[in-house]
Amino acid sequence: MIPLWLLAAAVIAILTAGYLLYGSFIARQYRLDDARVTPAAAKNDGVDFIPTRPFYLLGQHFSAIAAAGPIVGPILACMSFGWLPCLLWIVLGVVFIGAVHDFSALVASVRHGAHSIAEVARVNLGTRAWLALTSFIWLALLYVIIAFTQITADTFVGRAEEMEGLSTPFNKGGAVAMASALYLGLSLVLGVVQRFLRPPMWLVTLVFVPATLGCVWLGMKLDHVLVLGAREWFILILAYCFVASMLPMWLLQQPRGFLGGFVLYLAIAVGVVGVLFGGFTVQQPMLTDRAWETLNPLSALALIDPDHAPAITSFIFPFLFVTIACGACSGFHGLICGGTTSRQIAKESHCKPVAFGAMLLEGFVAVIALATVMMLAGPQLLGTDGRALPPARIYGDGLARFLTVILGPDAFLFAATFGAMAFSTFVFDTLDVSTRLGRYLLQELFRARSTAAGVTAAAATAGLPLLMLLTADPQAYRLFWTLFGTSNQLLASLTLLGVAVWLRRHGKRSWYVAAPMAFVMTITVWALAVQIFVGVRDACFGRLLTAGGGLNPTVMNAAVGVALLGLAALFVFEAARSGRRPLTPPAS
Repeated sequence: MIPLWLLAAAVIAILTAGYLLYGSFIARQYRLDDARVTPAAAKNDGVDFIPTRPFYLLGQHFSAIAAAGPIVGPILACMSFGWLPCLLWIVLGVVFIGAVHDFSALVASVRHGAHSIAEVARVNLGTRAWLALTSFIWLALLYVIIAFTQITADTFVGRAEEMEGLSTPFNKGGAVAMASALYLGLSLVLGVVQRFLRPPMWLVTLVFVPATLGCVWLGMKLDHVLVLGAREWFILILAYCFVASMLPMWLLQQPRGFLGGFVLYLAIAVGVVGVLFGGFTVQQPMLTDRAWETLNPLSALALIDPDHAPAITSFIFPFLFVTIACGACSGFHGLICGGTTSRQIAKESHCKPVAFGAMLLEGFVAVIALATVMMLAGPQLLGTDGRALPPARIYGDGLARFLTVILGPDAFLFAATFGAMAFSTFVFDTLDVSTRLGRYLLQELFRARSTAAGVTAAAATAGLPLLMLLTADPQAYRLFWTLFGTSNQLLASLTLLGVAVWLRRHGKRSWYVAAPMAFVMTITVWALAVQIFVGVRDACFGRLLTAGGGLNPTVMNAAVGVALLGLAALFVFEAARSGRRPLTPPAS
């Protein structure tokens, strides 16, 4: 049996070397210069543009990018393919692809006036590419909001997968809902204190970080206050997203991100202690039998027969790389970098610790999530009904086992509650950031900067998901999760492509972004091609409708996949054409 501490020590060493060596190499390519005035310093308006200290900004940025992806993806992939390919993709992918993508997206945005990645594409690739990418990003954000609102609402009504089956002396949903509400209230208080009293950072950390954990404890005591149904939570959560997207960043988003970052840091610390000192060993196979079978190229022929075809996600190539998106590489991170973080970079040198460093931290979060399933034997992955435990439950219980290394076995219930709250923090913190990004994109699309335009854009970004959640099947989004993961990777490759063209037109080397772009785009197109084939296959066999009378999701995925391939083809064409044009100053 391989001890977990040995693998964890190797991962820590590789990620540290990646930051110090490869991160420094990438920073030299961009020639970061603190004498160059950043948009945050030039446009400091106290609302959207605020120069922020890197330690404070790192926590905010980390909590914004670290959603459920680096937890769910690695656990699902490990159960399907084994731990070795998952670990290799996370560690190598995060250093050479994911961190480079995030760092490059942030630098490109800062150098383009803190505009979005779509605006960077407009300047360097043309208007057609900008229109296509802006529309695609906004629609992708709507699906992020829909999915995470559903997950958060399920948590608040006590249907959270990570707490399923636990016997607790309190209302599970009400406790998490109250703790989250107190957490947001504490963030508002911190924002006001920081704005007007300006206490030293050490004092802020000493007072407010323990108070965040107090919110979890107080939520369990006030579990009866916020007991609502899922539909009511849909309305309240998205109303909050609308309001939060319009508030000054110093009032809510910055302090909430700072506190949320410490919750995530604590989860990482618990994972490190548990992995290094818990005495756990690897129980999962390096490579599953199913993964071995799909390595045979002829195994793809089984997809032809719809009655006996295996699930497409059982094929290690290309779906390993799509399943583990966040934690190795994520296009959503580029939206955060070019949407909110770039507007808070005080000096260019801060881009490396904030973007490159935060992505490596997320990679380590993915490794800890992977460890929570690696230490379980086959029967331990099954619930009382014989079905596989959901990833969130595996993660929450895993963190609980790690925490009992510190607190003792009698603290398992509290530890499991902490694990559930940590998972909710990963998810919940992404919602208002996505709504704010959607507002920015719509305002850029229509060139509207007024307050009324911002309100309208925020209402559209939060209102359409609410309409879909109130009128559609509450679980419908799960059917499209694989395609969503694929589109996330496609967005990352398009971002890298736009950065590569920008660098080329300035006469700079671009291989360090072009090479990962080519790999990610190849994997994405491959995954899209498989999903399109399956949809066309079902259509040819007359399976256009499901048993319930709705449109077959595989057919819908095929249609969306064709659109995504068209978008990728448009970007490749525009990039090839733009790369040969001489650089001209962009219009103001």
